[in-house]
Amino acid sequence: MAAPQPSRQPVDAVDRILAAAESLFAEHGFAAVSMNAIAEVAGVSKANVFHHFTCKNDLYIAVLRNACRDSVQHLDDLSNDDTALTARLPQFARAHLENLLEHAPVARLMLRELLSDNPRHGQELAEKVYGEKFSRFVAILRAGQQAGELRADIDPAMVATVLLGANVFFFESREVLRHFPDVSFTQQPERYSTMLADILLHGILPPDSGTTTNRSRT
Repeated sequence: MAAPQPSRQPVDAVDRILAAAESLFAEHGFAAVSMNAIAEVAGVSKANVFHHFTCKNDLYIAVLRNACRDSVQHLDDLSNDDTALTARLPQFARAHLENLLEHAPVARLMLRELLSDNPRHGQELAEKVYGEKFSRFVAILRAGQQAGELRADIDPAMVATVLLGANVFFFESREVLRHFPDVSFTQQPERYSTMLADILLHGILPPDSGTTTNRSRT
């Protein structure tokens, strides 16, 4: 079974296995990929694969966790920077979207799993892959509320869901959106991220409507 060549050339056996599995899973999906194929592409024995990963599902979870490594770095940047959260949030939105676009095959692999209708599988993904990162993002937003940088009367999990969901929609629908005459930002993901963050931070009502707080531009 052929697979795209990994963008990096890992030396360690575990890294080679993960890179091979990532390419094969992204190209063919979980069910169509065998441990034999992964071992062949990785240049190791099947026994070596099972030495590091007890079953294909464990290897699959490891691939998904490894694919999220950039997200961890983006969260580190979001939480460690001393600048105002209102300035950091647009940067995070842009970094998240750029990561989706730059690693499209792996991003689609992860999104395919998120759209799975298997409740047990969904729980496993939440507990082992995505849940901790999402909770960390929510905690950063909640800290912004406690510091008075964000409204205290909104659910930070809703803010996180809207931001991440908007980026995923852009990623998945960009090839269709670019044919809409009213959409001018499909080839400008940085502009899209800036506008998204602006709407999240300032809303869509005019500043003199009497129902919004003062707009504090970043």
